[in-house]
Amino acid sequence: MTRVRAGLVALFGAVLFAVGTQPAAAQWAGSETGRAIWDLNENLLYAAVPITVLVEGILIYTVLKFKDNDDPLPTKENRRLEITWTVATAIILLFVGVASYQVLANPLVSAEASQEVQTEGEVLEVEVEAQRYNFNFYYNGTAENTSQEAGPDNRVSSTNTLVLPANRTILLRVTSTDWIHAFHAPSLGLKQDAMPGQYENIQTRITETGKYQLYCAEYCGTGHSQMLGEIDVRSQEEFQSWLDEQQSS
Repeated sequence: MTRVRAGLVALFGAVLFAVGTQPAAAQWAGSETGRAIWDLNENLLYAAVPITVLVEGILIYTVLKFKDNDDPLPTKENRRLEITWTVATAIILLFVGVASYQVLANPLVSAEASQEVQTEGEVLEVEVEAQRYNFNFYYNGTAENTSQEAGPDNRVSSTNTLVLPANRTILLRVTSTDWIHAFHAPSLGLKQDAMPGQYENIQTRITETGKYQLYCAEYCGTGHSQMLGEIDVRSQEEFQSWLDEQQSS
């Protein structure tokens, strides 16, 4: 009866865990970056949950069975068991390694992979400049379209509100003008340190329109908690209208 109860408790806990993670999965649906990260976590759970249930089940069984044993005997060697768990561990680690590598090598997830991205075609490149205590955004490739004399300072820009088109590849080039900050949009699975004097790339594709919270995730002084922003994702038509309006103003 005790074993049955333990099994039911473990099953009930697994069901509660699965139900509880569904709202968390929904918050990652806004970008392909977040979806790739969540899919990896979900795949790793397929390995982690059975192992956890097995280990905890053995632990509970052992405690209950031998709790009154005042004269324990030494463990006997069992080569078949040792070989089995060694092979099983190797298979699990191979699964984790392959699944992780497939995601970490994805330019939409890995900052290192994003360094090699090509900015031609339909890729929208935006320079993210962090400073105490704001985010400034410069839309590269827009200077020649403004009514002013063309030049690097005539690019369309915005402060603390990053306007982006949905369903288009975005390249964010993150830097800082003073000290270390961090560009972090948790609902989109985006995070990158902003380092003075250098650029770090984030590549993503956002699939859902809407507004997403942006934070500085690196303590940067007394105004750190107020270094907030917003990512406003619009349809391609709405984004182009906003861009035309900014260029003509």
